[in-house]
Amino acid sequence: MTAVASPPAAPEPKAPPKRRGRYIVAVGGCVVAVVAIILLAVALSENVVYFRTVSEAVHNRASEGTSRFRLAGGVRKGTVVDTRNGVSFEVTDGKSTVVVHHDGDTPALFKEGAPVVVEGHWASTAKNAPFDSDRILIRHGADYTPPKVNTDAKKAANS
Repeated sequence: MTAVASPPAAPEPKAPPKRRGRYIVAVGGCVVAVVAIILLAVALSENVVYFRTVSEAVHNRASEGTSRFRLAGGVRKGTVVDTRNGVSFEVTDGKSTVVVHHDGDTPALFKEGAPVVVEGHWASTAKNAPFDSDRILIRHGADYTPPKVNTDAKKAANS
């Protein structure tokens, strides 16, 4: 028997590039992005300051009980009265009005007509009970315009 030499083996074809690795990297990147967005949303939601309008607070007075919350409205003109421990005034949103007894100092910008957020609780669940406050925040817009100041040194020195 004659030995027949077998033809040389053809080299095995190269495997296509592994796409599975790219897929895993893409999915991992998406998971990391989603987790980052969730963590950012949770962190920002803890810093959001919620408040109730006067009408909302009056409407929910019974369910609120004496728990703490923030109440927003405008200080009614002619209602600010200094007390022994602070100040008493009325806050309104145009629909409802509430008497606020504030214990402590008022902010420098506090005045009649000022938009405020007072922090505290109802004195009781009675219909005409005042709101007992221990903190007043002045609400204002994001636009700040500094006062005009004369920056000319010669004119400032002569005046």
